[in-house]
Amino acid sequence: MVDHKNRASNNTFRLWAIALLTSLVLGFASCSKTSGKQVDSASPRPISVRALPVEQKQLRRNVESVGSLFPLDEVTVSSEVEGRVEQVLVDVGDHVSAGQTIVKVVPTELQLTLDQQRATLQQARARLGLPENVEDVKDVRDAAEVKKAAADLADAEQKYLRAKTLFEQGLLPKQNFDEAESRYHAARAAYDLSVQGVQNLRAQLAQSRAAAALAQKKVSDSIIRAPFAGQIKERTVTQGQYLKVQTPVMVIVNVDPMRVRLRVPEKMAAWVKTGQEVTVTVEAYPGRSFSGKISRINPSVDQQTRAFEVEALIDNREALLKPGFFVKATIPSSFVVEALSIPQDALLYVYGVYKVFVIEGNTLKEREVKIGERSGDEIEITEGLAQGERIALAAKGQELKEGAIVEIAQ
Repeated sequence: MVDHKNRASNNTFRLWAIALLTSLVLGFASCSKTSGKQVDSASPRPISVRALPVEQKQLRRNVESVGSLFPLDEVTVSSEVEGRVEQVLVDVGDHVSAGQTIVKVVPTELQLTLDQQRATLQQARARLGLPENVEDVKDVRDAAEVKKAAADLADAEQKYLRAKTLFEQGLLPKQNFDEAESRYHAARAAYDLSVQGVQNLRAQLAQSRAAAALAQKKVSDSIIRAPFAGQIKERTVTQGQYLKVQTPVMVIVNVDPMRVRLRVPEKMAAWVKTGQEVTVTVEAYPGRSFSGKISRINPSVDQQTRAFEVEALIDNREALLKPGFFVKATIPSSFVVEALSIPQDALLYVYGVYKVFVIEGNTLKEREVKIGERSGDEIEITEGLAQGERIALAAKGQELKEGAIVEIAQ
């Protein structure tokens, strides 16, 4: 009897515990559903944006091109004489000024040749009887040799004329007259020969003077100098090396200003003129631009590429630009068109396409667009937008997304 009562009491307790647990579970589930409904019913917070109208503006067409940088001048300096290198004074990267000595060649043999030519010149001057301050004989009759021959000719002529008079009067034998006549003709021939000899000496004097000047030049050429100011691009010589004529020793480049050569499509030929401003950028200095002016325009168009070459000079006083740099160039033109434009800050580039967020009512809609040319802070829209539509520009700290509710900031 007692066991039966105990079993009944235990069963009652179990039932009560199960009922209590069930009520707790149901209550928790009810609270969860109520809480979820409260969260779902909460309205999303709007995004603060600036509304920018799509406007039609006048845009200046620019010529966009790419090219490479070249030095203003580049020269391979070679040796003009033979000899052993005595000293190399500069190396790759060094700055040199016009006329600066870059290589010296041992001048011993060249100096000996110069001394020899000078001695030959002095011999020619001595044979002509020239004083130190006289370079040449102005008149062959002023030469000592010709003066002596002229005096002998005058004496022989005078004796010949006297003998002729006496012979005609019968006072001089025929033999004596013939002797006087022969001496006269011999004196005239000697005079002519002396004149010809002086002329030959004058020619030898000029030849000796030229040979001495050439020898002097070779001695001077043993000092190899920079032809213009620039930088050493390449060095091909070492001390002790034996040089022959036309052996390259240095390559010098002038990099201020720099030449930039650009390829321009033929359809833009009317937009480009000599003297126009050019702005170039290089990857080595992002965010920085370099300016210059068009100096030359190729008169012909390449039939393969349908483009022509334009050359501009770019200032490089800071020596930041280097020959061979790849450049992107912009040439502003005078050609103006009407086109839709938006600020570049409103344009997004995502996975290879350009997009903007258009405000429709109070909601953002993502839209793909196609762009044209840039002009300052504005960019041309060729497809995807219409005049009068509004696009969104996110406020600081905000992120735009498809379907977001927006609040227009004033």
